[in-house]
Amino acid sequence: MTVREILKMGDPRLLRVAEPVKEFGTPELDALIADMFDTMHAANGAGLAAPQIGVNLRLVIYGFKQNTRYPDAPPVPETVLINPKLRPLSAEMVDGWEGCLSVPGLRGVVPRFSALHYDGFDQYGNVISRDADGFHARVVQHECDHLDGILYPMRITDLSQFGYVDILFPDLDPNDDD
Repeated sequence: MTVREILKMGDPRLLRVAEPVKEFGTPELDALIADMFDTMHAANGAGLAAPQIGVNLRLVIYGFKQNTRYPDAPPVPETVLINPKLRPLSAEMVDGWEGCLSVPGLRGVVPRFSALHYDGFDQYGNVISRDADGFHARVVQHECDHLDGILYPMRITDLSQFGYVDILFPDLDPNDDD
């Protein structure tokens, strides 16, 4: 098990536009993805993008059955998504609370498309093509934003709905500070 350091907001590496993955099914890619899952699970995250651990590639992982950081969220299928392309299924936007492993201790309300279609590849180069809505769509949009150097606070439209988790959600587990 290899848990990598998660970069924090303010690190300029989080602001880069990530490069496409060009080779699939390599031992290096497999090791990176295993490290990403180890890191995400150790931090109790809902997802993780390669740029968050300093790897400038268009690769995100996400998914969980249950997550104590988002106790009301429905399960999201565990997914490796490489070189993703997102397309909203409608113009409808929904506000929702988000946190980020790169922005520990804070949460904010972020508008996101309510439903989208995404395409990309798994780690072996197999095509992934799915529709998603609700929290699943939110997680995909959040993680894919990292590939374009966007952190969720950049999308907050009302800063009165941005603050510390322990103040906003005092009943959440204090060990889940991000």
